[in-house]
Amino acid sequence: MLIESAETYTTRLLRKSPRIRKSLGQNFLIDDTVITDIVDQVPPEAPLLEIGAGLGVMTRYFICRNQEFWAIELDRDKATLLETEYGDSPVTLLTGNALDTDLARLWPKRRGWIVGNLPYYITNPLVMHFLAQKNLLQAMTIMVQKEVATRICAVPGGKDYGILSIAVQASAHPEPLFDVPPTAFIPAPKVVSTVLTLHIRPHPDLMGTDEESFFRVVKAAFSTRRKIIANTLASGLSLDKSYVLDVLRQTGIEATRRPETLSIAEFCRLTQSIRRC
Repeated sequence: MLIESAETYTTRLLRKSPRIRKSLGQNFLIDDTVITDIVDQVPPEAPLLEIGAGLGVMTRYFICRNQEFWAIELDRDKATLLETEYGDSPVTLLTGNALDTDLARLWPKRRGWIVGNLPYYITNPLVMHFLAQKNLLQAMTIMVQKEVATRICAVPGGKDYGILSIAVQASAHPEPLFDVPPTAFIPAPKVVSTVLTLHIRPHPDLMGTDEESFFRVVKAAFSTRRKIIANTLASGLSLDKSYVLDVLRQTGIEATRRPETLSIAEFCRLTQSIRRC
């Protein structure tokens, strides 16, 4: 059991490494309840990667577990501090950009877990980088800006539903857990955060559709917001409008519908019809 509170711990380590880099989206979590609630989401038997370990406020909890554990930090000053604090502990500390992380180098032929408070400025690329390695993942428990979590979990028909919703939900089932107020951080951000777990699907939910073709169609459909699907597909894929109308008729999708009303299954049927024609 850890005696030192997260706030006391963070304040102590900030005296050793006081620079807070806004360019890296550094907001350090100081709420013990939030930290333990996140830690409790991760099964102790799973190989684990923590993204953006920062000052190690969550790292110290995972070190107390008997599990394979890696932690990565981009800020060299903070990474050096972590090495000083935890270099002799059962954790492999990595310095660098999480976008360069190859999970096959950490736990080849197994499926692990990712945890982290993701910097707002790079949330989407990080999520997509690791979902591209979904065959090596069980799940990701992450903290993101609430607005991003809303988009990830959005269902067809709402204003928040779009490419991110489809890209995540094709590979994972998102489970929103709880919100985190700005007061839970030093320094306090200007937005509310949300913790959610992305439970990886054993197979992408694409009904046998080629993934590359599927996302080409999805990106084309959303290339111009608030336009009907017939127009966005024709312009986004450089296709003749009459051809697109024929495809939509064959697929049973009204040409006047907007892209944000289409489900993943409908985008799959649409992609398959375009490839057949």
